[in-house]
Amino acid sequence: MQLNPYGEYAVLLAASLANDWPSDRDGIVARTYEFGMTAIYAPAAPSDLDATRAVIDSWLEVVDAESAAQRATLLNRLMAAATAYPRLTDHDGEWHLHYRDDDQRLPQVLRAVIAVGTALHVTTRGMERLSRCAAGRVAGDPCRNVVVDVTRNGRQRYCSVRCANRDGVRRHRARSAIAHRVG
Repeated sequence: MQLNPYGEYAVLLAASLANDWPSDRDGIVARTYEFGMTAIYAPAAPSDLDATRAVIDSWLEVVDAESAAQRATLLNRLMAAATAYPRLTDHDGEWHLHYRDDDQRLPQVLRAVIAVGTALHVTTRGMERLSRCAAGRVAGDPCRNVVVDVTRNGRQRYCSVRCANRDGVRRHRARSAIAHRVG
């Protein structure tokens, strides 16, 4: 069952950009195509890289929101900043929805797609299905990656198997130390 492909690819794209920022505009565009976007962007502008980084930084505020209400408020601001209405288009031979005006530059396109996609993701799957890696919540752990939970059971807490294993070893060692002190 595929609940929401528009929301899923957009939020996974945002997480990918947040977790592994490309060095230039071409890298961002390549990443959008990797995640299923087929848009044709307006010509490049010198500010595209920095403006797109600002979009991702605003989205990270949504990720780091401390409550569902705060997350909704921040997402509503992002969607309002996109200022476009949904429309059907077949620019690539397939009918689909665009949540942006035509002929927008890359940062504006990504703001609209990521904001609406994230809103669709959290409203169809759950407001808690967007977070930082659980391994990084432990003092001293460097991981700050975003986790987009797309699992059926809604229990994805780690950005990678590596982080899950590292946290598991850490918990095991803590239990062993307590058992050793008690025993």
